Amino acid sequence: MKLTDHLRLPLVKVPLAAKDKNAAIAELVDLVVASGATTQRETLLASVMERETQRTTGIGRGFAIPHAKCDAVSELVIALGRTSQPLDFGAIDGKPVELIALLASPTKATSLHISALAKLSRLVINATVMESLLSAKSAEQVFKIISDNDQNSQ
Repeated sequence: MKLTDHLRLPLVKVPLAAKDKNAAIAELVDLVVASGATTQRETLLASVMERETQRTTGIGRGFAIPHAKCDAVSELVIALGRTSQPLDFGAIDGKPVELIALLASPTKATSLHISALAKLSRLVINATVMESLLSAKSAEQVFKIISDNDQNSQ
């Protein structure tokens, strides 16, 4: 799978206007709605927020992947935002988050959902890629960095 099969430029926002975790998640859900990937904003938002209460999605290194499986979407969709200031996400390393990828998939798409989570995680483990993403000045630059580093594999 390729991340860019599920992440399109209109689903990338730099910078996010949000000043806290919940507002950032809502802002990314709004990108999913604006893209036409769902008409069920409240259902999707509630699913992502419910998942967030179970365990932090702040995976460390300034990155968070809030996610949910719910039938508010008919296919896997990824929205990505870079914050204007670091946000407390309760990350596992205790550090604030600056890059957030929201992932939503239908309830029956477990395998694809897990593959996307793994690909996103691997992408930012690369320090050079993460540095580039954090210093990008526009959504177009962020999308290009991801596209350039997106390999068609699991």
